[in-house]
Amino acid sequence: MKLLLTGNEAIARGAWEAGVKFASAYPGTPSTEILENVATYKEIIAEWAPNEKVALEAAAGAAIGGVRSLCAMKHVGVNVATDPLFTLAYIGVNAGAVLVTADEPGMHSSQNEQDNRNYARHAKVCLFEPSDSQEAKDMLKEAYAVSEAYDMPVLFRMTTRVCHSKSIVECSDREEVTDKAYVKDIQKYCPLPAFARNMQVKLADNFKRLEAYSNTSPFNYIEDNASDIGVIGSGVAYRYAKEVFGKTVSYLKIGFSYPLPMEKIAAFAKGKKTLYIFEENDPIMETEIKAAGIACIGKEILPTMGELTPDRVRKALLNEETAVIQANPEMVLPRPPALCAGCPHRGVFYELGRRKDLMIFSDIGCYSLGLMPPYNATDAMICMGASISAGHGVQKAFDIKGDHSQKVVSIIGDSTFFHSGITSLMNVTYNNSNTLTIILDNRITGMTGHQENPGSGYDLMGQPAAIIDIEAMVKACGVKNLISIDPNNLQMVAEAIEWGLNVEGPAVIITRWPCVLKKFSAQDKEEFPTAFKQVCSVDVNKCIGCKKCLKSGCPALAFDRVNKKSGILSEPCVGCGVCAQICPKQAIEVEVRS
Repeated sequence: MKLLLTGNEAIARGAWEAGVKFASAYPGTPSTEILENVATYKEIIAEWAPNEKVALEAAAGAAIGGVRSLCAMKHVGVNVATDPLFTLAYIGVNAGAVLVTADEPGMHSSQNEQDNRNYARHAKVCLFEPSDSQEAKDMLKEAYAVSEAYDMPVLFRMTTRVCHSKSIVECSDREEVTDKAYVKDIQKYCPLPAFARNMQVKLADNFKRLEAYSNTSPFNYIEDNASDIGVIGSGVAYRYAKEVFGKTVSYLKIGFSYPLPMEKIAAFAKGKKTLYIFEENDPIMETEIKAAGIACIGKEILPTMGELTPDRVRKALLNEETAVIQANPEMVLPRPPALCAGCPHRGVFYELGRRKDLMIFSDIGCYSLGLMPPYNATDAMICMGASISAGHGVQKAFDIKGDHSQKVVSIIGDSTFFHSGITSLMNVTYNNSNTLTIILDNRITGMTGHQENPGSGYDLMGQPAAIIDIEAMVKACGVKNLISIDPNNLQMVAEAIEWGLNVEGPAVIITRWPCVLKKFSAQDKEEFPTAFKQVCSVDVNKCIGCKKCLKSGCPALAFDRVNKKSGILSEPCVGCGVCAQICPKQAIEVEVRS
């Protein structure tokens, strides 16, 4: 059977065909769809974990318990999961375990552009790199065989283009793999120093055997086009090279890239007048090949940052520009990203942006857009969960310097709070900080596409789940000053912020209103019976054209420059009423949608 699949769909199919029975992940572009598709296979228990560390630990436990397991995350998620990863390499597995890292050259939706091939070397685990959907499925199945044969977790590197591009995949039936028996063995599974030293020796021996495997792996192969110009390429970079050069050069395709097949590389390089290394981001293969005394060309010419697209390759190596239709900048209006019409975060950022006495530390999520005009209500951000702990650090610095001109506000979402904000809030209360934390509870994991989380009431497979009460969790963290508010009520938001800035000790405000794009659950319908059932309109006779309503940043608002009147697009408007509260002339009316 042949199917047209994205790389992420192919990973899910490969897991099913390989006999995987447990999968865990935390959503994050470009990896999200892997677990969403895994969840469609009834033979696999699929779970969203609160964060990537927990996801990998759960998958490791399943593998130790005797069933094949899969863990998936975006590249920055591996940073969170490194603690168990490094030790799991020592411990090894029982049944196979694979960690999929979805890297993002070009930073389309990420805060950095890291190359997670470095983790294979750092953690001492082997690495596969597919270049299309067929390879993603086939390599994943092989990864489980390698994991079990060499007793180690396998790192599986996807990139954005492979994750999201579609190609034809030849599919097979599911392999019913016999579960492994769990046998108590403290010298294998308990990495105390005395045992870990032996584990380290075993790991080193495994890599000697893996070098032999790499040189014979079917995923490392030569395409000989009788040319004295050679290209060594991994992942999608190999596909880019083929698109540019076709059959005018010879290729060594690297699919199993750590450890590298150095014997095969040396044989391929022999007699080549020119040897190019095609890899996205860091010069990992290039550095190792040059260290072996093999002359090659890589990042001296090819880009070191961003995607290694065919256009960039042609420009770098052939000095050719691809003909494209030139846009007329005068005809294109700038369209920066914006909070959706009716977004429950809008009222909070509107009120925060009006104040000039705040240092605002944001987290990673939709609310990162609070930094954009017209709000200008964010000063810094680092990573998930950091807004609370880094905000605490900023406040301590202000206190040490005796700077009382500003106070710190930390912004975090509900899913991000569950991810790594809880421990950060513990740090705030334990160390008696004086920050204000605002938890924006929109009832779902919004930015990555509405995945369930511990506060939504459902699990990944759509089954009812225990709801973790954020307010109760905040109290359990030791917070005494806590209120919950409706973020669409600007007076309530302003008063809550003023309260939070003036109480002694840590304060937390929870804003509770569902994401405007969320499919309502039964609980949502009961708690928010009137949500998104209204629409706003402008009485042009009352409107004075002051444009203050535009300060809400709502994309449903428009301004007629000729008549100097505001207007509202009825289709995107959901009647949140924020603009109506801003209008100084009560020119905006909120009505029940007909």
